[in-house]
Amino acid sequence: MTVFNGLKGNAFRVWGLTAILAFGVFLLTRAALLVHAVMFGQQTVDGLIGALALGLLRDIPAAAVVASPWLLFELILGTKWRDRLRLPLFVIYVFTLLFVAVSEGIFWDEFSVRFNFIALDYLVFTTEVIGNIKESYPVGKIVGVLAVLTLITVWSLRRRLQKAVAASSGASRKLQWGWALSLLVAVWVVSYKMAPPEFSSNTYANELADNGWRSFLWAARQNKLNYRQFYATRPDAEVLADLQRLSGHALVTASHQPVQKANFKSVKQPNVVVVMMESMSAEYMETFGNTEGLTPNLDRLAKEGLLFTRLYAAGTRTVRGLEALSAGLPPLPGKSVVRWPNITNLNTLGASLAARGWSTHFLYGGYGMFDNMNGYFGAQGYEVTDRTGFKDGLVEFENVWGVADEHLFDQVLIEMDKDAAAGRPFFGHIMTASNHVPFTYPSGRIDIPSPGKRAGGVKYADYAVGRFIEMAKKKPWFDNTIFLFVADHCASSAGKAKIPVHRYHIPAIVYAPKMISPKHVDTLASQIDLVPTMLSVLGLQGDDHFIGRDILKMPPEEGRALLSTYQNLGYLKGDVMTVLLPKRKIETFKISANGKEAQPMPTDPKLAEEAIAYFQGAALLMDKHGDHGKPEVAARKIN
Repeated sequence: MTVFNGLKGNAFRVWGLTAILAFGVFLLTRAALLVHAVMFGQQTVDGLIGALALGLLRDIPAAAVVASPWLLFELILGTKWRDRLRLPLFVIYVFTLLFVAVSEGIFWDEFSVRFNFIALDYLVFTTEVIGNIKESYPVGKIVGVLAVLTLITVWSLRRRLQKAVAASSGASRKLQWGWALSLLVAVWVVSYKMAPPEFSSNTYANELADNGWRSFLWAARQNKLNYRQFYATRPDAEVLADLQRLSGHALVTASHQPVQKANFKSVKQPNVVVVMMESMSAEYMETFGNTEGLTPNLDRLAKEGLLFTRLYAAGTRTVRGLEALSAGLPPLPGKSVVRWPNITNLNTLGASLAARGWSTHFLYGGYGMFDNMNGYFGAQGYEVTDRTGFKDGLVEFENVWGVADEHLFDQVLIEMDKDAAAGRPFFGHIMTASNHVPFTYPSGRIDIPSPGKRAGGVKYADYAVGRFIEMAKKKPWFDNTIFLFVADHCASSAGKAKIPVHRYHIPAIVYAPKMISPKHVDTLASQIDLVPTMLSVLGLQGDDHFIGRDILKMPPEEGRALLSTYQNLGYLKGDVMTVLLPKRKIETFKISANGKEAQPMPTDPKLAEEAIAYFQGAALLMDKHGDHGKPEVAARKIN
């Protein structure tokens, strides 16, 4: 029997008590961060007092939201389960509040800000982050102290919680539910609408006035990390001038610009089919040294088409490949532009072709709501089709991740036939799904039974490509179609280096046997270069709104690649990798010939300036698309 057994709960009193507890922890956290800012940040108390006052006001709805599960707990569960779970859940609640408070202190000590997208990043790279924390802090002692503080807090509040539980309410249960839902909606809406505070030109003050729980949820909602606040910068005018020079354009913009329809060299504008293959690392192909015979069809296309042998993915997630191959954008810190809310009017390959008469499509074998694919491509003017929109009876095999690639390609053929019948050239950005866990596919297609793990996934994906090309060859539009086969990213991103180069090497094959002669292009290039390169292949000149460069016209000595993790931004030129990191750090490494080893070396100022030009320049261009970040910080001189 616990002290809580047999007591009738008052949901609002329990909610109030737990919210006050959260509010107290928030207040103590802010006070500790203020002391840290004064002691180690060269700040004055006078300059931060306003942040304390504003922070108190912002903590009220945040505390109500954090404690809101208690209201539902007391209203929904029956007396028996409430009495059993209330005490252990209260212990967990108190420990969580204290643990997050300490985590905020550690995060503040490293970055001098509240939780942001880097904190979300830590949840992704748990192995590396937990290892780093264990090496940097006495985790066992910290957890032990928090456990003791939790027990002391629970013990000291036991009578208050008991009174809150025991208090009876004269209101009917329906009335309690009405008030509960109304208040819940109110506090959640207030918290959801609450933007980061920007009442001061002092960044410390703005961050101190914020609430860590609110800022974490805001970061998850915004899906981005402000470049200027965390990375090395240069004066904006210099950056944009360098970016124009590096891109080989007189003008660079992220916004779609109306263009005049070009006179194509042939009588008919060719169809364009861009196939992004899930996790198709270059290392799986015999073309790049593999001996397992997994990709006979891609290897054949590589011999018969235009193969880019040194092309590197922009990131380690599908959305990075999608943004690189649709908008030609360097990977910005945080999450991909594809995940940004309300992102419209980007200058994409689809927009450039649509302005010249092409019908533009995005087709995906999975559910397009995942990673906001449907929302992103739909907002850019593409006709979107995911597995929910395929022709009835077309799909005979599917798993949780998506339909079999062969069915996706069948739907592509249907859409292409429709446009051909209507007399319109077809442009399709296709995203496959079969080369992904759980690696299941139709039986009898390849010699590896399903599920075939990674080898089976790769071989089946290759089979589907071969089948697609053979079926396309029977179509009257085939001779006037240009195919691009490229991976979204590699199958693995693990490696010894901060950015393991060999884990970004992907195949890129342009295949159009009636229009393009076989050739190998060995220039070092980035995934973002494929957009201007495809426009060049189409004979469409003068579209200078992309940051990438035409690989076919790029002097080999100017070849470079842009690679990233969630935080680290890499600029590979020759065998030198310049990495921009948070806290305005710049590190440089000499990369081995196989891309697996990285030795630290002094930073080359010129390469550092070029790296900043690409990433800061892209951030400046994207500011026009709703990236409302912190005030501009002083430019950092490259030493």
